Amino acid sequence: MKIVVVTDAWLPQINGVVRTMVNVREELGRLGHETVFITPDLFRTVPCPTYPEIRLTVNAGARLGRMIEEMRPDAIHISTEGPLGFAARRWCLRHGLPFTTAFHTRFPDYVRARFGVPVSWSWAVMRWFHKPSRGVMVATASMRDELQNRGIQNTRIWSRGVDLDLFRPLGKDMLAHLPRPVFLYVGRVAVEKNIGAFLDLDIGGSKVVVGGGPLLSKLEIRYPGVLFAGPRHGEDLVRHFSAADVFVFPSRTDTFGLVLLEAMACGLPVAAYPVPGPIDVVTNPKAGALDEDLSAAARRAVGLSGLHAREHALNYSWDRCATLFLGNLHPLTDRDRRAA
Repeated sequence: MKIVVVTDAWLPQINGVVRTMVNVREELGRLGHETVFITPDLFRTVPCPTYPEIRLTVNAGARLGRMIEEMRPDAIHISTEGPLGFAARRWCLRHGLPFTTAFHTRFPDYVRARFGVPVSWSWAVMRWFHKPSRGVMVATASMRDELQNRGIQNTRIWSRGVDLDLFRPLGKDMLAHLPRPVFLYVGRVAVEKNIGAFLDLDIGGSKVVVGGGPLLSKLEIRYPGVLFAGPRHGEDLVRHFSAADVFVFPSRTDTFGLVLLEAMACGLPVAAYPVPGPIDVVTNPKAGALDEDLSAAARRAVGLSGLHAREHALNYSWDRCATLFLGNLHPLTDRDRRAA
């Protein structure tokens, strides 16, 4: 099967959407399927307002349509509700071609946090965008229920995985110079991640932040006692995970939180709010602590065993994630192609 995936989130961005699609492509290749990505780097782009590291595609419509036609795909998947996603949706509807979509990101909450736009407006756009989809892929059951309550139907579960060979316990040497316990955050340093809730905790020990983003320079000045390690990748990232004692996840707006799995795979217990994402991923109380009082969750997580966190992460794999994705697609028929 040849699958065309249209996504506004792509390399060099490092986030859950990109990591998911890269790993799914590799797993589908092993199963004998070809996955072709249509991404912003193939078009003219402009910086995203308030987040210049993200590039937004401009005037992709006609060229994107020709690319899809030339690829003659067996299935079309629109991964994001960005400029490329809107263009692909418009082209598919114009030509009568079925497609699936995914709900990776809680854009209504992000747009409110950045621009003050009421969430009701953004949810109306989300309902409109996903309504013609033959299947809206969501990462968790709680997110599926929320979407259905918001009027987005035809949802299909598409869980996530983790590279258990890469993300593994490597010892505490990397951060051995810091007072214990070491509380770690890994992710975008941005307002929608609610990172201030972590940095303001009065829990003793040390705080470490791994990642980059629009708030990084401001927070480095505001919190001089925090170690801001910047973006880390591969084995370097794994060493930072492994060297900490607790992974603190302050976000209230993630649809899954792939980084939760990566932390637990490295033997790191999790502390988080009991919200969609963490309540679906951190289901073993021996692997993490969930509490509306994040400081209480962090203190409880200190006493948990990294062995249990690792064992919990072993339940997730990228091959299962890819198989779910494949089963959720809506294949194009010869009749669809003739009609187009």
